[in-house]
Amino acid sequence: MRKKMTKRLLAVILTAALTMGMLQGCGRKLIEDQAVYPAETAKSTEEAYTEGYAEAEAYADIEMPAEEAENVKAEAAAEETNREAMTERDNVKGSYAESCYDYEWKENTEEYSKWEERGFRSVLKEPLSTFAADVDTASYSNLRRLLTEGYSLEELPRGAVRIEELLNYFSYDYEEPKGQEPFGVTTKLGACPWNEEAQLLMIGLKTEDIDYSQAPPSNLVFLLDVSGSMSHADKLPLLQESFGLLAENLTEKDRISIVTYAGDDEVVLRGAAGNETRKIKRAINRLKAGGGTNGSKGIETAYEIAEENFIKGGNNRIILATDGDLNIGLTTEEELEELITEKKESGIYLSVLGFGAGNLKDNKMEVLADKGNGNYAYIDSLREARKVLVEEMTATLLTICKDVKLQVEFNPSVVSDYRLIGYENRALNREDFEDDTKDAGEIGAGHSVTVLYELILKEPITDLSEEEIKGLKYEKNYKKELKEAGESSAALYEEWLTLSIRYKKPAEDSSNRLRYPVSYEDYQSSPDDDFVFAAAVAEFGLLASDSAYAGDASLKHVRSALKGIILDDEYKEEFYDLVKMAE
Repeated sequence: MRKKMTKRLLAVILTAALTMGMLQGCGRKLIEDQAVYPAETAKSTEEAYTEGYAEAEAYADIEMPAEEAENVKAEAAAEETNREAMTERDNVKGSYAESCYDYEWKENTEEYSKWEERGFRSVLKEPLSTFAADVDTASYSNLRRLLTEGYSLEELPRGAVRIEELLNYFSYDYEEPKGQEPFGVTTKLGACPWNEEAQLLMIGLKTEDIDYSQAPPSNLVFLLDVSGSMSHADKLPLLQESFGLLAENLTEKDRISIVTYAGDDEVVLRGAAGNETRKIKRAINRLKAGGGTNGSKGIETAYEIAEENFIKGGNNRIILATDGDLNIGLTTEEELEELITEKKESGIYLSVLGFGAGNLKDNKMEVLADKGNGNYAYIDSLREARKVLVEEMTATLLTICKDVKLQVEFNPSVVSDYRLIGYENRALNREDFEDDTKDAGEIGAGHSVTVLYELILKEPITDLSEEEIKGLKYEKNYKKELKEAGESSAALYEEWLTLSIRYKKPAEDSSNRLRYPVSYEDYQSSPDDDFVFAAAVAEFGLLASDSAYAGDASLKHVRSALKGIILDDEYKEEFYDLVKMAE
């Protein structure tokens, strides 16, 4: 009997591995180039399933009481039936590393927010540029999924590409925080690759990276969508595997609860210790999809559970995992924004993980994370889940600064016009910068924020006369005379702009202000790899979003720029492969 059940369990795990493996990285069109999801990734995924089976077998057949073991085996048998049904329904063929399958959605009902691209602004008319920080990355991983499915840049849904999220997906070698400041600030200037009339300003913020073992205790509520729309293998099954990875990295000081919602909500787990890994994973793996999507009811219950287990001085957070398809209760962006704006006053943060394709409601999930003082990521594979929930665990779960706002004041003697690239839906009014009641962005431990501006200078940069007068006793006088005579650019001698940053510590309601001047000293005639890479990502984003300000941008130029620098991690290498795929 035991051997028979063991074989059944093995079949369950192998079926799950094949199902998940074949679905990740595949889509509605057959993709010849598998560079984005290489064979090595498939191998690691299969090993993970093998290890999971070994643990399950030992747990069910050796360590568990007989009655409980039989319950687990019964659940495994039901899961096997469910997997077989999904496999038959989706007509899956081949293997994850070697082939993909054609899958045509009956109806694509994905939704994205509409926004208007901001053009150049005159410094004399609008000397201040103000916006909220953003560390979301969902747009990039979703874009990767769309391109891998076979979409061309011209076919991408309107609003799916948010350039700031493409930039913020990657890590850069930014300055570390100094003294009591919560983040290091890096500023660089250089020529704009796609606009020969402009210079490019790069601003980078980076918080200190904290090991999760050294972080304050966490009170986490997993709010999981188990409605009927989550039944596809790239949704609930991938969600279960993703949260299983997170569960393996929690500690005994953490408190974990699980709330699910479909037509109604249910509390599956309440206040378990973070080191009760098997208990947490077992609760997650028992979940089944079916019914409507009363997300607002689930959100309210999740906040109630989070308040019951609230840890003063700790990290209190709800992690909502969904495809965003809310169809019962409060369903519009406006209704959800009002609900979350009220709930966040409790000191509980709300982060959102998006799953699935075909009916993804990106617009609703972005609003929930934004108004819930959290971050928004899109999970298209187990590899992405590992990045967000394991490699960047503290960045995802632990907030270092809240209501972070940036304001740039330009010097009209140097800059005549400017354009902020991206951040359209993060724009703030001038007066909002000083208003501590105005909501802004949150930054987690180890997070970085990247900002790019196109700058049109009042006069071209020319340093022809600078070397001739350098070191002279009356150098300052020469500079003054040359400037007044118009023979040398003011850009060489004056500040170009001043960056101001406002932020609050997580437990405080009053903001602090930091200021950083930027001048020609930050100019790079031969830009470093970080500058080149960020510019290439932005150029790609301009093309992908069909920007009216793409200028001379081209995929060929993006690929050429990337080929000339060192891509120092797997995600930057993957981006290069994505550019080649799009090209």
